[in-house]
Amino acid sequence: MFLENSIRDTKKRGWIEVITGSMFSGKTEELIRRLKRARIANQKVEIFKPEIDIRFSDEQVISHDDNAIVSTPVSASGNIILLAGDVDVVGIDEAQFFDSNLAEVCNELANSGVRVIVAGLDMDFRGKPFGPIPSLLATAEYVTKVHAICMRCGNLAQFSYRKDLSEKRVLLGQQDIYEPLCRSCYNDIRKQGSEPGR
Repeated sequence: MFLENSIRDTKKRGWIEVITGSMFSGKTEELIRRLKRARIANQKVEIFKPEIDIRFSDEQVISHDDNAIVSTPVSASGNIILLAGDVDVVGIDEAQFFDSNLAEVCNELANSGVRVIVAGLDMDFRGKPFGPIPSLLATAEYVTKVHAICMRCGNLAQFSYRKDLSEKRVLLGQQDIYEPLCRSCYNDIRKQGSEPGR
């Protein structure tokens, strides 16, 4: 009985953490902070990002305040399982750009004892749920919603307003194309008829 309990206590336990919010809210910064702490604790960490996200670097995850960590770009979420190997922690940035199988991949990793930390936008520029994030929010043990500051009024912002009139759902950009807005300011712009896709 004692041996059985000892074996049970040493078994790796996995889970999923999701860090979500609007653009410029500190999602990647928080992801990097958690991954660096895991490395300080001598845990084996692997970081992945979508291949299309080359805004700052081809092979690094970089936050808006220039914190960085080396990552592996992948074209599909299934590649994460193949490349993760024998790890303790998997970090995934810009999760909204991955295919719909990402939640299944994250659950498979967590079920095998891996701590999975995912960061991504919860809504697109139209305020609609984005990519695999809703499924991840539903199955994650821990969810952290971070907020930016509204560029119009200074309140907490949860919307990523796109200043560009492009209809494309995925349009990589920074402050030149996007600005974080609170609900009130976002709705005011929509009422004025100046939002994309109206």
